Amino acid sequence: MASVTLKNIKKNYTKDVCVIKGADLEIKDGEFVVFVGPSGCGKSTLMRMIAGLEDITAGELYIGDTLSNDIHASKRGIAMVFQSYALYPHMTVYDNMAFALKLAGTPKAEIDQRVKKAAEVLQMTHLLERKPKALSGGQRQRVAIGRSIVRNPKVFLFDEPLSNLDASLRMNMRVELSKLHQELKTTMLYVTHDQVEAMTLADRIVVFNAGVIQQVGTPLEMYENPSNLFVAGFLGSPKMNIFEAQVVGVEQNAAVVRLPKGISVRAAVNASTAKVGDKVTLGIRPEHIQLCADNDPEGIPARVDLTEHLGDIVLAYVEIPGINEIICAKLPSNMTGLKYGDSVRIKFPEAHSMLFDAEGIAFKRVRA
Repeated sequence: MASVTLKNIKKNYTKDVCVIKGADLEIKDGEFVVFVGPSGCGKSTLMRMIAGLEDITAGELYIGDTLSNDIHASKRGIAMVFQSYALYPHMTVYDNMAFALKLAGTPKAEIDQRVKKAAEVLQMTHLLERKPKALSGGQRQRVAIGRSIVRNPKVFLFDEPLSNLDASLRMNMRVELSKLHQELKTTMLYVTHDQVEAMTLADRIVVFNAGVIQQVGTPLEMYENPSNLFVAGFLGSPKMNIFEAQVVGVEQNAAVVRLPKGISVRAAVNASTAKVGDKVTLGIRPEHIQLCADNDPEGIPARVDLTEHLGDIVLAYVEIPGINEIICAKLPSNMTGLKYGDSVRIKFPEAHSMLFDAEGIAFKRVRA
């Protein structure tokens, strides 16, 4: 096992094309860290640089205490699992898992011990004599993971390993990967564009955008206290509701902002750097939007456009007249009577209303 440290890592393909723009990151020994971001943000490129499959243009990469920029990929003590299973179709599961060890000249008895131990950990001992064509997608992915486990790597790298699986298999494999991490206690780095995978698997999440690390933190920290508008909008399903607004009042532990049509909303944030007239962005997550009584002074008139009944919850998409935004509210399952065209009143609780300045930087939230 080993830590991984990135110091101002950069990657340029040409003088004018920089895809990683100075990444600084410390990953602790035994930590499960997930890289997440939209397609083309640089997360897979950075993973490949750690693996030694891409050259590092500038900066320093440490695996453990060893500067690893110029160490060959095969000598870094890293195992990588790709999106494609890349199994040898003519070999059995056993031979697929043993192949790299045979090439390395590992004694036959040790190969047998390692393969059988990995198969036991992955609960696929009964599959060792099968060939890949006789396996399901989830089983093939376990073989690919097992092929990495037998090498006893210092660090595991996973590059979108579940993206080829259907929803049910992805959920099962997430559970298996989490259990695997608990059993092996090995450092794991995982790339995905799926925020659900990131939120459920990670000890810490690293959010990328356009080759820049936007924020690093635990899933709960990132969700409750996003550092900027990009992170706030990227994490969370359904996505955060976002509105353009203007500051109309600054208090000690709150700001009052005005939405179009003169709607005022209070947000419990430290807005000491803001002033009246500033352009800001108001954000509130769907689960925090509340329905309220007709006589509630904080209530905002709205109209229901669509409801999605998901069993445990109801997603209501509503529109405030005069505001060209569809608002998603996550409501309890007993709100099944809502239908298209219904008039409702909603409110944004100040404790859950987030505020971002003109540059998209979050104002610090104030806790009660």
